[in-house]
Amino acid sequence: MPSISRDEVAHLARLARLAVTEEELDLFAGQLDQIVQAVAKVGDVADQDIPPTSHSVPLTNVFRRDVVRPGLTQQQALDSAPAAEDGRFRVPRILGEEA
Repeated sequence: MPSISRDEVAHLARLARLAVTEEELDLFAGQLDQIVQAVAKVGDVADQDIPPTSHSVPLTNVFRRDVVRPGLTQQQALDSAPAAEDGRFRVPRILGEEA
């Protein structure tokens, strides 16, 4: 027996403001039922014996070496700014005086 009815699909379509035909209601009900069953199978996995993992294979440091390189001086950075004031970037005020 399907766990998703045509009425539920029609209700979801109304909530999502989707125009759904009668044929699509039957099609979507079947598809959503298959999705719900597949998700339910994931819940049936014996998770007691499986340790938590973030990756399926062991990984070592996958990042590049942290090499110090010279950056911009303050003046070089400010030279490209549209506006600067007192050694800082000047940006338009977005908050009122009360802030």
